[in-house]
Amino acid sequence: MESYLLDWANLLLRWLHVVTAIAWIGSSFYFVFLDSSLTPPQDEELRRQGVSGELWAVHGGGFYHPVKFSVAPPQLPAHLHWFFWESYSTWLSGFALFTVSYLWNAGTYLIDKSRMDWPPAQAVALALGFLVVFWLLYDAICRIWGQRPRGDAIVGALVLVLVAAAAWLACHWFAGRAAFLLVGAMLATGMSANVFFWIIPGQRKMVAALRAGQPVDPLHGLRGKQRSVHNTYFTLPVVFAMLSGHYSFLWSHPQNWLVLVLMMFAGASIRQFFVLRHGYKLGRNRHPLPYALVGVAVLAALVWWLRPQASDDPVLIAASASASSTGGQNDAEKVEAIVQQRCVSCHGAQVQMKGLRLDLPGSLRQHAQAIYQQVVVEKRMPMNNATQMTEAERALIARWYTAGAASKTGAADGAAGSDAATRVHP
Repeated sequence: MESYLLDWANLLLRWLHVVTAIAWIGSSFYFVFLDSSLTPPQDEELRRQGVSGELWAVHGGGFYHPVKFSVAPPQLPAHLHWFFWESYSTWLSGFALFTVSYLWNAGTYLIDKSRMDWPPAQAVALALGFLVVFWLLYDAICRIWGQRPRGDAIVGALVLVLVAAAAWLACHWFAGRAAFLLVGAMLATGMSANVFFWIIPGQRKMVAALRAGQPVDPLHGLRGKQRSVHNTYFTLPVVFAMLSGHYSFLWSHPQNWLVLVLMMFAGASIRQFFVLRHGYKLGRNRHPLPYALVGVAVLAALVWWLRPQASDDPVLIAASASASSTGGQNDAEKVEAIVQQRCVSCHGAQVQMKGLRLDLPGSLRQHAQAIYQQVVVEKRMPMNNATQMTEAERALIARWYTAGAASKTGAADGAAGSDAATRVHP
C-alpha cells in the first residue's frame, strides 16, 4: 500500500511540478525576449514619461503594446502584477517530488553502495547540503564579482567551475540517476532563491520608495536584472537534468559527471544564442550563431563518445558463448535463478515495488519485455545494482529474450503456465 500511495503522490506532484515549471519558464523566456526586443519609443509623450523601450506585438487576435520605464513610471498604478508564484510553486512542488521519489527511500534510490556505502540519513543530509551550499557559494560569487568590470564574464566562469565541481562530487557520492537530478535541483534552488532573496525584495524596495515619494535606487533593478539573466541560462541545464533520469546511457557512463557538465554547457550555449538573436535583429550585437554551433558541436561529440561499443569483457564473451551453446529451456532456468537471486527481494511475495511480482509461475514470460528493457537495455534494474547483477547475467537475460522469451519458459513456467493467468496476488 505504501508503494501504491507513493506512486500516486509521485504522479500528482510531477503533474503539478511540470505545470508550474512551464509557467515559470514561459514567463522567464517572454521577459528575456521582451527586454531584447524593445526599441526606443516613437511617441514623444512616451519619451517624456520616461519610457525607455516599447514593443508592438500581435497575438490571439489582438494587438499588444508593452512599454518599459527606465527606472519608474511618473505615477505608480494601484495594481501591480508580481511574477513570483510561478517560481515558488515550481520549487516547492519539485522539492516535494524529490522527497517522495528519492529522499523517502534513500537507501534504494539515492545510495549506490559501489560508490559510497553510508546510512540513508547521512545521504539525505548531504543531498540537502548540496542545495544550500551551492546557493551560498553562488550568491557569494555574484556579490563579490558581479559589479566589477567584466563581472558577468568572471561570474560565468566561476559558476561553471562551481557546477563542474558539484557534478563531480554528486556523481562520485550518489547513484548516477540521483546525482544528475540532484545537480539539476541544486541549480533550480539557486534560481528560485534568486527570486526570493534578490529579485522580489529589490522590486519591493523600488515600489516602496515610489509610494513614499523618494528617489529610487537603480541598483535594485540592476541586481534583479543580473539574477534574472542568470536564471534564463540555468533553465536549459535544469530541464536536461530533470529529463536525464529516463536515459540510463547518460548517468550510467563511467565518466557521467563529465557527460552532465558537457550537456549543461551545451544547453547554456544554445540558450545564449536565443537570448542574443533578438538583439542581432535590431543591430545591437553580432550574429549569435557561433554560440548555437558550439552547443550543437558539444552535443554531436557526446553522441559519438557515448555510442555503444562491442564488449571485450572475457566474462561476458564466455557467457554469450555458453548461452548460444545451450538450449532455450536451460537459458530460461538460468534466468529464473538470476531473477530469484537479484530481483525477487523487491518484486516478490513480501515486497512488490511498482506492483510487480516476479516469483509467480508464468511471471517471467508475462513481463519478459519489461525485464529486458529495464535490465539489459537501460540497466536501471536492479536499482543502483544493489544486488550486484553481473554483466554476464545481463547478457544471459538478453540471449533469453532475443531467443523468444515470451513464448519459451523454464520448467516451472511450463508446469504451471496453464493456471498462471488465474493466480491472484495476495
